[in-house]
Amino acid sequence: MADIHEAPHDVTPLPTYFFVFIALAAGTLLTWYASTINLGWANTPIALFIATTKAVLVILFFMHVIHSTRLTWVVIIASFVWLGMLFVLTFADYLTRFWAID
Repeated sequence: MADIHEAPHDVTPLPTYFFVFIALAAGTLLTWYASTINLGWANTPIALFIATTKAVLVILFFMHVIHSTRLTWVVIIASFVWLGMLFVLTFADYLTRFWAID
């Protein structure tokens, strides 16, 4: 019987960590492979998608957010929304500039 003063916590099975590690390694290889192919304008969005997927895996499993409270989830989601807004505004500025090489 558990002690009533013991803090409750979830235990993630070890194979889950191995699976996440393999997924992160595969994401790293996929990032390298995508960088060797010239996809024109799609290179940056593909690299950002792969990086975001890897960041989500790290946040969920290695930072144990998957077992956290709803408030932690709200903070994490708000952070990604803010990051998305920064990317949209940055790319909107970058793509609407007139570039002249003299």
